[in-house]
Amino acid sequence: MATTKGRIAALLLVSLCALTSVQVRVHASQRSQDSEDEFGPVVRAYLGYLRNEQEVVDDRVSRREVSAAYYRHNSNRIKALRQMAIRLARETHNDYLPELEAVSGSEMGLLFGSNPPQPAQLKPGEVLRKTFRFLGVVRTGEVFYLFARLDPYEQAELAEKESAIRRP
Repeated sequence: MATTKGRIAALLLVSLCALTSVQVRVHASQRSQDSEDEFGPVVRAYLGYLRNEQEVVDDRVSRREVSAAYYRHNSNRIKALRQMAIRLARETHNDYLPELEAVSGSEMGLLFGSNPPQPAQLKPGEVLRKTFRFLGVVRTGEVFYLFARLDPYEQAELAEKESAIRRP
C-alpha cells in the first residue's frame, strides 16, 4: 500500500513539473511575441527568420549532425544578430533593417578576403571596402563583429562623394 501511495505521489509530482514546464514555455513565448509587437512587419519578419534559423540549428544538433561547438557558435551568432536588429529598430524607430552580417574575429576573411581589417581598429559607423558599415561588437558567449551591407544606393552615394572630393 505504501508503494502505491508513493507511486501516485511521484506521478503527481512529475505531472505537476511537466505542467509547470509547459506553462513557463508558453509564457516565455508570449513574452517574446509581446516584445516584438513594438516593431513593424519587416523587423518582426526578420526576428521570425532568426527564430527559424535557431530551430534549424537546434534540430541539427538534436540529430547529432553538428558538433556542440558548431551549435554554440551559430546559436551565439543568431543571438548577436537578434540583439543588433532590435537595437537598430529601437534606435531608428524605423521598420527597416539593412542586411546584417555577424562574424567572429577568425571569420573576418569570410567578408573581407585574405586581408581583413584588424578588429581592434574598427570604429562604429566606419565603411569598409565600400560594401560594409561596421555597427559594433556584440558579446553573446563570444565576440561578434556586426556589419550592415550597404545597399546599392548607399554605395552609389559613397562613390559620388569620393569622386566629388577628388575633383579640384
